[in-house]
Amino acid sequence: MSILDTLNRSRSGLLELLDITFVRVEGDRVEARMPVTPHVHQPYGVVHGGIYVCLAETLASVGAGIAAGEDKMVFGMEINANHVASARDGTLYGSAMPCHLGRSSHVWLTEIRGDDDRLLSTGRCTVAVVDRKARRGES
Repeated sequence: MSILDTLNRSRSGLLELLDITFVRVEGDRVEARMPVTPHVHQPYGVVHGGIYVCLAETLASVGAGIAAGEDKMVFGMEINANHVASARDGTLYGSAMPCHLGRSSHVWLTEIRGDDDRLLSTGRCTVAVVDRKARRGES
């Protein structure tokens, strides 16, 4: 089974709640889509900015986890985003690409676009990379 199939079959938590589906997962790029529903709107009827950030960090974290390898765990450390347009309906399409893959941290650049390929949000996410054994206190 491919990593793409595994990710989409094991969705839970926020991925399931927001119906995020991965469409491409490779070492240098991660892509996903998410439907826009009234549940993700802010009071003015457009997608809440936090939704763009959730999708962006999800993409960056998945990419970092794959790039770091199975003996590592990853955790979001910092994220910033610029929301440049809004969406009311349709589908969000997110992508993330690494700009730094270090031993202890990664930095990923993200873009969220709408159905018409219009840029909605762009961001940068820094992800901590931690040894699984060290995190669990194992020797």
